[in-house]
Amino acid sequence: MAKLIGGITTSHIPAVGNAINNGLTQTPYWKRFFDGYKPAHQWLEDNPADIVIVVYNDHGLNFFLDKVPTFALGCAAEYFNEDEGWGLPPRPPFPGDAEFSWHLAESLVAQEFDICTCQEMKVDHGFVNPIRVLFGDQEQYSQKFIPLAVNTVQHPVPSAKRCLDLGVALGRAIESYPEDVRVTILGTGGMSHQLQGERAGFIDVDFDLECMDKIASEPEWFTQFSNAEIMARSGSEGIETIMWLVMRGALRADAEIVHKHYHAPISNTGAGVLVLDNQ
Repeated sequence: MAKLIGGITTSHIPAVGNAINNGLTQTPYWKRFFDGYKPAHQWLEDNPADIVIVVYNDHGLNFFLDKVPTFALGCAAEYFNEDEGWGLPPRPPFPGDAEFSWHLAESLVAQEFDICTCQEMKVDHGFVNPIRVLFGDQEQYSQKFIPLAVNTVQHPVPSAKRCLDLGVALGRAIESYPEDVRVTILGTGGMSHQLQGERAGFIDVDFDLECMDKIASEPEWFTQFSNAEIMARSGSEGIETIMWLVMRGALRADAEIVHKHYHAPISNTGAGVLVLDNQ
């Protein structure tokens, strides 16, 4: 049977890719941010996964505002990255596992989550940068990757509770897979940030730190907030943090906190890293 071994959270901001491309990761501006991932690297090395599910939001590369599914699951053999206009050279295709993806889709639909299944799916920085910062740049990865896109762009977006419930269903789906594979989930996005309007550059460090503690230890706490309340506290793009709940809901309630790191600001964003061991 498949085993869900853990989950990790990470920001996915485009500037991370620029820093990696330009060799800036150990400069004064970036060093503390990237150093915060070192314990995550060690955990991943000590606990290798066969499949990594990346929960992220598409930024218009795959879905535009005329068609935005609430939840979309990649069901392809590979996923192509393309230029989004950030000046980042596209990465080589990321290997997928279509058989495993279709199992997830069938299980999630059976649990009354109406997932959009994508047999072709382009992946943007929201998917690519978490892989780069956690697994490095490789021409061929030993892991297979599955994109799970959550709409946090075009309102209405799903509630925190709906994302937590999706995570619970996802955990059941993973552990019902009959093959012996090891799975890790990345919950990406956030934390507090706003990219436009009078509050552009807004960050609430105290709320971010409380969210990190509660999502790790008491994720139901986050579901008390409406989306409007989350955005009031964390900025319009801070709503991305609901994607952490998909990862957290899939894990056991007593998943162990292995590492926790927070840094702000990085590219006008609060950035948090959690490593949760589900074993």
